[in-house]
Amino acid sequence: MYWRLILLNVLSGFINCSADINREKAERLMAETPLIDGHNDLPWQMRQLFNNELEKMDLNTLEKTHTNIPKIKAGHLSAQFWAAYVPCESQYKDAVRQTVEQIDVVHRLCRLYPDDLIFATSTDDILTAFQQNKTASLIGVEGGHSIDSSLGTLRMFYNLGVRYLTLTHSCNTPWADNWLVDTGKDTAINNGLSDFGKELIKEMNRIGMLIDLAHVSEKVMNLVLELSNAPVIFSHSSAYEVCNSKRNVPDDVLKRVAQKKGIVMVNFYNDYVTCQKTANLSNVADHFDHIKKVAGHEIIGFGGDYDGVTRVPKGLEDVSKYPDLVAELLRRGWTDIEVKAALGNNLLRVFKEVEKVRDSMSSVKPYEVPIPYADVVNPCRTMQGA
Repeated sequence: MYWRLILLNVLSGFINCSADINREKAERLMAETPLIDGHNDLPWQMRQLFNNELEKMDLNTLEKTHTNIPKIKAGHLSAQFWAAYVPCESQYKDAVRQTVEQIDVVHRLCRLYPDDLIFATSTDDILTAFQQNKTASLIGVEGGHSIDSSLGTLRMFYNLGVRYLTLTHSCNTPWADNWLVDTGKDTAINNGLSDFGKELIKEMNRIGMLIDLAHVSEKVMNLVLELSNAPVIFSHSSAYEVCNSKRNVPDDVLKRVAQKKGIVMVNFYNDYVTCQKTANLSNVADHFDHIKKVAGHEIIGFGGDYDGVTRVPKGLEDVSKYPDLVAELLRRGWTDIEVKAALGNNLLRVFKEVEKVRDSMSSVKPYEVPIPYADVVNPCRTMQGA
């Protein structure tokens, strides 16, 4: 009995030591390579909690959200795509205005906290922020309804600093079908993408806007993978074979993303991690392992979806917990190269390629033909011209 107790103490010490080593190594790797997260809904929380009146809160002490500055620092969050999200209910109404207001929130947060956040629109900006120990703050517009079927609006969003557009949220647009079509809860109206939707993909390539396939139907995933000249992203989606939610990415699409040299940034929402109300850090790591096994470590990234979901895994309660997930990947045998790829090198590669495609299309003229009026006619829309 005595020797058994000694053995148990030795084993316990070994396990704790191993955990400490993995955590220390995670911190070191994160000091060498920027952690870039694909999706965080803090701007939406600013709207919900404070009506976008940022003077009513202090991001250094805010505790109602998954995200604040101390948590960002503890989590080694080097770059974040902040979501400019507005609900599907705004479609055909004031979606553009509301989206511009959410874009404005990101700009104002960067101005209010210049020692910690720095506005970013490029791969160079991300690396510069990392060198300055600040969090590069990029913008993704979450939902094609936000552009009101207007390529002019898309281009102006780009000029305001938006660097990805999620083609749909959980509703169809007049030119793209959303993921609920695959569940039977919504009806396909575009056979994936309309002709205008296909032109929009080309225009996103031309201006250098990342195409985000989170939230779209599987048919849209495959059509865009055929049409796009640039790699695509899933800013916050997980592996369908691990959790059979249609918001996740099936294996055949994972393989096509790898062929396209794109990226799938793993979502932490419990319902997309375990398809249940509860989940833990290890369950999230299972998605990383599965994607790596099916399509390689080169397509994996982090897309936590913090502050946009109501349930997050035990052990990943807020943005301060990223190092614990990295430590778990190391415990599972991930190499330094694989971990650094998932942290940020994969996203940087994708982003650089999108910029390269943009530069190669500099002589291509903007697409100017508007969406057919019959496709968008509604009581809130006036006639669009000749």
